[in-house]
Amino acid sequence: MRNNRLGWIVVISVLALAGCGRNARLPADGGATATPPADASSSGADSGAASAGAGSATADASANEAAVQPDNRIIYFDFDSSEIRAEFVDAVATHARRLAGNNSIRVRLEGHTDERGSPEYNIGLGERRAQAVRRALMLQGVAESQLTTVSYGEERAAQAGSSEEAWAKNRRVELVYLN
Repeated sequence: MRNNRLGWIVVISVLALAGCGRNARLPADGGATATPPADASSSGADSGAASAGAGSATADASANEAAVQPDNRIIYFDFDSSEIRAEFVDAVATHARRLAGNNSIRVRLEGHTDERGSPEYNIGLGERRAQAVRRALMLQGVAESQLTTVSYGEERAAQAGSSEEAWAKNRRVELVYLN
């Protein structure tokens, strides 16, 4: 119960800092992790250099377009964790802006795990990961009706293998835009 409260405090703090400005970053949580896979970069989703007026609208359009690019639709997680990593907070915020601005868009949040752990445990962990992304999106104004979650556990691996590199790519939530 205490760890659950601590987890909520961390998630809320990360989300609050994400809204404070583009340069706000939280330190890494210090867990045993691999660096995010090269294809998981969320850079380019927001330039943060938009000016007032027409330039701002152009930057918003670019951010919304970047949110639906395949490499920005994946949120990676640390081993045995359902906390959104600091480097993916901006990507989640970009998706939230796009979804909150258009209530007709629906997204399925697909939770995945690596092969370690029992199938039952991994289904639960995948669900907790999908729910973490769901909560983060809803805290930023996305309607509950726009989001569905599913957990595939270890069943739909992004990369086969029993290495840290493969495991890191399999610990994820994929945002699948349905319309």
